[in-house]
Amino acid sequence: MHTLLRNGPFGAGLACLGILALILIRDMPDMSAFIAAFPWANFKTIFISIILEAVPFVLLGVVFSALLQVFVSEQTVRRWTPRNPVLGVLFACSLGVLFPLCECGMIPIVRRLMRKGMPVYIAVTFILAGPVLNPVVYASTYMAFRSRPEMAYSRMGLAFLVAAALGLLVYAFVKRNPLRPELPASQGHSYEHGGHIHTAGNPNKLLSTLSHASDEFFEMGKYLIFGAMLTGIIQAVVTRESLVAIGQGEISSHLFMMGFAYILSLCSTSDAFVASSFATTFTSGSLLTFLVFGPMIDLKNTLMLLSVFRVKFILTLTAVLAIAVLVGSRVIELTFL
Repeated sequence: MHTLLRNGPFGAGLACLGILALILIRDMPDMSAFIAAFPWANFKTIFISIILEAVPFVLLGVVFSALLQVFVSEQTVRRWTPRNPVLGVLFACSLGVLFPLCECGMIPIVRRLMRKGMPVYIAVTFILAGPVLNPVVYASTYMAFRSRPEMAYSRMGLAFLVAAALGLLVYAFVKRNPLRPELPASQGHSYEHGGHIHTAGNPNKLLSTLSHASDEFFEMGKYLIFGAMLTGIIQAVVTRESLVAIGQGEISSHLFMMGFAYILSLCSTSDAFVASSFATTFTSGSLLTFLVFGPMIDLKNTLMLLSVFRVKFILTLTAVLAIAVLVGSRVIELTFL
């Protein structure tokens, strides 16, 4: 009787949901015609090609990230941080070149460094530049746009300029600490990533490296699969004429790709292959907007940043970043692409 009373409400709730599902299924229109008309062949071709091209670079990126997490201490990075603002911004941009790291593993590290005294403007510059300005992302972009290497050069240049400009703006105008109030610290030194806790002092560094790499691969892999699936559906269902109408607009193409990049939340080591699949329908400038804006700020990144910074600071940073990327992409599109 005790078991029945304890589990009865839960079972009754499931039964009600089952009855509602049967009613809805009975009243739903027949979807067989839509399923039969769906261009499955085109969808599968696009989906599988994006996955196969992107996975090697995702693997390379998570290995670099794992090595950085295990073998390079925060104190080492902090000792080398310059005090001059211009040199500090250049230093933050160069960290991505030296240490490839996705934003998933970067934000916890930056939070700890800021707690220990790293200036806000250097932290923001590193968060924006790090996911783009690294050799793995450059290689993946170059491979995705083999016939148009200028896209890789433009991506690196625009990302550097935007990150440096926003870092200097933060230095000039942000005087109040934008960090959320610190939560009570737990015993020991550990960092959280992808729902797992990794201890910095793990004696077996090989196991720590493999553990971090596997966690990060599966964390980013789900976003890659979701992005490839959504891209395949869009390109298979939406007519080429409709995509061209959006993709050839001077401003609409940029706004569409900016929103697309924000929702997809792709890893910067794989987003170039998604962008290249739109190369025949969208302008070069809008593809550049996708490649620069997405890694700097996206849906999953926003949620992570909101756990560290105040809401007003993140909203302001996102708005200024969107304007800077849009203007920069248009200038480069009209000048070089």
